[in-house]
Amino acid sequence: MSLDRFIFNNEPVIRFGFFGGILILMAAWELLAPRRSLTTSKSRRWFSNLAIVLMGTLALRLLLPATAVSMAMIAQKNGWGLLNNVVLPSSLAVATGVILLDLTIYLQHVVFHALPTLWRMHMMHHSDLDFDVTTGVRFHPLEIMISMGIKMAMVILLGASALAVILFEVLLNGTSMFNHGNVRLPGGLDRVLRLFLVTPEMHRVHHSVVIRETNSNFGFNLPWWDRLLGTYRSQPAEGHEGMVIGLSHFRDSDNLSLTRLLALPFIGQPGKYPMSR
Repeated sequence: MSLDRFIFNNEPVIRFGFFGGILILMAAWELLAPRRSLTTSKSRRWFSNLAIVLMGTLALRLLLPATAVSMAMIAQKNGWGLLNNVVLPSSLAVATGVILLDLTIYLQHVVFHALPTLWRMHMMHHSDLDFDVTTGVRFHPLEIMISMGIKMAMVILLGASALAVILFEVLLNGTSMFNHGNVRLPGGLDRVLRLFLVTPEMHRVHHSVVIRETNSNFGFNLPWWDRLLGTYRSQPAEGHEGMVIGLSHFRDSDNLSLTRLLALPFIGQPGKYPMSR
């Protein structure tokens, strides 16, 4: 059995295994060394956030006939995409696929902040009044569907291999939970890590209520795009313990129930956050 076929046959097990393992590790770390005190009910937030990721996963499985991994295999079979038409060492081809897919997600994230219609969907992610590992999987099912469509299109255009795609998806999911973690990192370690990986200290700035901070630090996995494209902000103005998490126009936790979160793109106001306003 080829590696691509093995990945295709075992994709759900691979994805869920890494998701569950990293979620448990980060939850334990948050208990042992929390960075900030939580301001709202953790049990209520976790119920909503984990229910949302379950709904998004079911929506993908039920409504999309293919996955990004299966699209990679189709592209390879038909010779579609850049990487299927150039000769590169396999390791370099995989690394190139992962890096370019990460750039795609960075640009997608910027666009979701730029356009009011897309921002309405992305508001669910930013409306969380606390910042912990489950914030990293709190994305509206509509946003998940759109993101998967973009990802699948880029897989075909790039000709990324099934191995590159599954590596990217596992890394993206894992680093999203890591960099949303309410965990404490030594300052020196954070300064070194954020040269290669988006850290919680770096990404937490992105969840500030301050608009100029919300519209910065868009990376989930690799930190280079923010630095190269001018969206990097080192620290929040009020410091990590003094900053306010969330959106200025959604401060009442009673209005952020699961049903209201799902309705947010349709009933919520975008406020002044979209960059195109």
